[in-house]
Amino acid sequence: MTWKDRGELFVRYNRNPILTVDDLSYRANSVFNPAAAIVDGKTLLLLRVEDHRGFSHFTVARSKNGIDDWEIDGKPTFFPEPSKYPEEIYGIEDPRITYMDELKMWAIVYTAFSDSGPLPALALTEDFQTFERIGPVAPPDNKDAAIFPVSFNGKWAMLHRPAATGHTLKSNIWISFSPDMKAWGWHQVLFYAREGGWWDAYKIGLSPQPMYTPEGWLIMYHGVRQTTSKISYRLGLVLLDLKDPRKVLRRSEGWVFGPHEWYERSGDVNDVVFPCGWVVVDGELRIYYGGADTSVSLASAKMDDIMKYILECPEEQCPVEHCRFFEGHRDRHSNPKKG
Repeated sequence: MTWKDRGELFVRYNRNPILTVDDLSYRANSVFNPAAAIVDGKTLLLLRVEDHRGFSHFTVARSKNGIDDWEIDGKPTFFPEPSKYPEEIYGIEDPRITYMDELKMWAIVYTAFSDSGPLPALALTEDFQTFERIGPVAPPDNKDAAIFPVSFNGKWAMLHRPAATGHTLKSNIWISFSPDMKAWGWHQVLFYAREGGWWDAYKIGLSPQPMYTPEGWLIMYHGVRQTTSKISYRLGLVLLDLKDPRKVLRRSEGWVFGPHEWYERSGDVNDVVFPCGWVVVDGELRIYYGGADTSVSLASAKMDDIMKYILECPEEQCPVEHCRFFEGHRDRHSNPKKG
């Protein structure tokens, strides 16, 4: 398939950023990287808020139209409790929300920052007021995790990103399975960071939670490429098989959204767009993202346009002349139906 540059697919809200630290009723350093869901007819954001120690917690914001007039909890909604949960000693970060219809509860997978490094942890809630912590679901160094809303052959599935160390290693997105959301196994690489000059050649990680579509599970991920002077976070799309999420059906070649505006270019971490949540409202796919680890912004695209785009992307994750390595490894996986 011949490469066709379609540019960016998402359009920014013209009054971005939609939330800053000044919108909170208590003092903090920054607000960013929110999870998102539709709850009781309102858009709910679970904001990551960083205090002036550098530690993060979560605060709920609600809006009828998902754009403005946000009702924000007057104090932290979900905060680290290292005396009970030592894995949270340095705070909690970057939540993703999934509604589990079988449980009639919301699952929140977040990054707990332990003394040994970051790791995914899980909590359940019915009302975003009280929370049941399940605890860590993977050891450090690992992050960018979310659970699928349904089980597969009796097992829950989770995407996550173990960190690689060393100049020759890459951080890839993995998938794991669990019969009870506590013990996770059947681990395998789902798709790889690409190589060389690609926009996602250094490391990749999950962005929002997996989204069901009739054509497959829609995945948005962030890719990071190191240049001589900086790193940049950009976003791409992947489509997974509905019945077997280990199968990658399509993967975008170019990025579909990247840092461009001042609130994405300059902040606590420059050149970052980082969504942890997305929702569909009246056929519009909305992503809520952190800009430069400082504020929250909104961008959107027609869902039909997104699906048309991803279905026109190649089945191969990367042309063989560019990425011979992972094309030779993409089918190596274990079977979650066994064991």
